[in-house]
Amino acid sequence: MAGHGHGGHGHGHSCGCEGQHDPAERGLEFGLYQKIDLEKLQCLNESREGAGKLVFKPWEERRDREKVALFTGSVKLKGVILIGDDDDSHPAEMRLYKNCTHMSFDDTAREPDQVFRLNRDPSGELEYPTKIARFSGVTHLSIHISKNFGSETTRVYYIGLRGEFTQVSVTICTYEASANPADHKVDVFSTQSHFIS
Repeated sequence: MAGHGHGGHGHGHSCGCEGQHDPAERGLEFGLYQKIDLEKLQCLNESREGAGKLVFKPWEERRDREKVALFTGSVKLKGVILIGDDDDSHPAEMRLYKNCTHMSFDDTAREPDQVFRLNRDPSGELEYPTKIARFSGVTHLSIHISKNFGSETTRVYYIGLRGEFTQVSVTICTYEASANPADHKVDVFSTQSHFIS
């Protein structure tokens, strides 16, 4: 059933044009992995230290099964693709949390910004569209894989993020609530006298 929206379930390819994307174009759409600050990426409960970072990779490497598992600007997240095995270890539910830094398992008890019930997708064909209005201005994204299809372990090979990236710039401005005349060198008073006769 790839390519179909299924009511409010939040799964399926978002544009309804299954198989019509040029592969190179599709790869560009899922290029947000380049904007992730991998040094700050934290993966809880990973089987090997550092393995969580390996699932964020180029589109062309999405089917690479050897790598198992903060943005540097502001992101408008539009869609997510997740690849697992075609068995019970494939993730069955994904919960997204926007801008919740230093997330722990205790934090997963709070209401997520969006929940997806996932289908088995070993080839990365299904895109899960996000609620774009909710996922504008994302500087930190926490992804909680809350369950799988019944296996003791969960396997994730690829997570693709589609959206728009905006470089964050900081401008520091100083405003005066009231001007201090000593700070401003202006000749306001003239020493000339004018007489009217």
